[in-house]
Amino acid sequence: MLPEQFLDRMKQMLGDEFPAFLESYEQEKYQALRINPQKATIASFMEKSPFLRKPVPWEKNGFYYDREDAPGKHPYHAAGVYYIQEPSAMAPAAYLDAQPGERILDLCAAPGGKSTQIAAAMGGEGLLISNEIHPTRVKILSENIERMGIRNGMVLNESPQSLKKIFEAYFDRIMVDAPCSGEGMFRKNTDACEEWSLENVENCAMRQQEILTCAASMLRPGGRIVYSTCTFAPEENEGTVSHFLEEHPEFHMVEAPLYEGMSPARPNWTNQPAKNLQFAIRLFPHKLQGEGHFLAVLEKDGKVSKEYKGYCANGPQKSLSEKDIWEYLDFCKENIKKAPQGIYLKFGDQLYVAPEGMPSTRGMKVLRPGLHLGTMKKNRFEPSHALALALSADEVVHSMDLPVEDPRVQAYLNGQTFSAEGEKGWYLITVDGYSIGWGKLAGGVMKNHYPKGLRIQY
Repeated sequence: MLPEQFLDRMKQMLGDEFPAFLESYEQEKYQALRINPQKATIASFMEKSPFLRKPVPWEKNGFYYDREDAPGKHPYHAAGVYYIQEPSAMAPAAYLDAQPGERILDLCAAPGGKSTQIAAAMGGEGLLISNEIHPTRVKILSENIERMGIRNGMVLNESPQSLKKIFEAYFDRIMVDAPCSGEGMFRKNTDACEEWSLENVENCAMRQQEILTCAASMLRPGGRIVYSTCTFAPEENEGTVSHFLEEHPEFHMVEAPLYEGMSPARPNWTNQPAKNLQFAIRLFPHKLQGEGHFLAVLEKDGKVSKEYKGYCANGPQKSLSEKDIWEYLDFCKENIKKAPQGIYLKFGDQLYVAPEGMPSTRGMKVLRPGLHLGTMKKNRFEPSHALALALSADEVVHSMDLPVEDPRVQAYLNGQTFSAEGEKGWYLITVDGYSIGWGKLAGGVMKNHYPKGLRIQY
């Protein structure tokens, strides 16, 4: 049941468009996914995929699927070959236009849709920091970063205010998908309807302005912020952007191309609209195949040289020496042809590798300081599930590929052992060529190392 005050406001805003807007809530919601280019090309995946339909116009790796396809239950999902994401939610990160080698911050990143989309555009080069303030949601974010095999990502559990104290003019691009009143999620999330109120809209707008202010100080001159919400409320959209630009004259709006069904923002829906506010974009459910979003592309005046480093109060992370990680290096000699390279660091007995130039983790709440390699045990090393998902068959000594229809696939994802032939040792288990985890072969039996918390009941 849609809130009456919400309906009254939308009727006033949309006028003649309101009946079409209201009718969209009677239609079935649209389903979409993004192919992970780190794992598969569009061409190769379409040969194997049973459920790709037409493309999502604003995201080159996005495709619609039908509800009965159920891609979340498919082994390819466990392998991180794609990320299931609402179609209009793919637009903001696409407009961020992330490039390989850049330093990028996703400030309000859970559950990970936009972070994984940004990582795909970065192609494994540069540094991606994905931050989420809520302790429960940040765990989900970290799990999705792991599932997609991202090597150059760091996951933090900090407030924007805390990060502002550490980073100054540091990032090339910042994604601000701000917490909002969630009006664009009413069709898919009934809880959002129940939690909605005009008071919450106002509270969200105030919070968004503060988050944007923090982001502004962390962005280098010439850098880009994409601000987005999944709400229709002008206070949180046109209003928040106008207030930000008034307070930060060093920023300006960027005119971004509109795809079919997208609409320019409505400057007349807010008091004192900013210059060029119509360059912002609205996605309405009665005009395109998606739930509803707002986004604005903001750029900071100025330029920097290619050598520009920005400022990080923590300084760079120092790497462990080879003698500190000899167990891992021995494991690599026996099992990995091409090991991930970078800065090595330990959290307890857990070993990670992070991108060169990564900021020191000192004083920060860090969930994932890079790619999790595994556990350092007495005189041996046990590889992590994250490492398996980040590797491909041609990067390891031993691998075993199972066709997706092979019953051993479901058995493996359920945590069971199975019979196998081959040399004794660690094996990267793959499904149709996509890595899904580790197995260890001994005595004709493949021991299962798929994590207990991820096991699937078929």
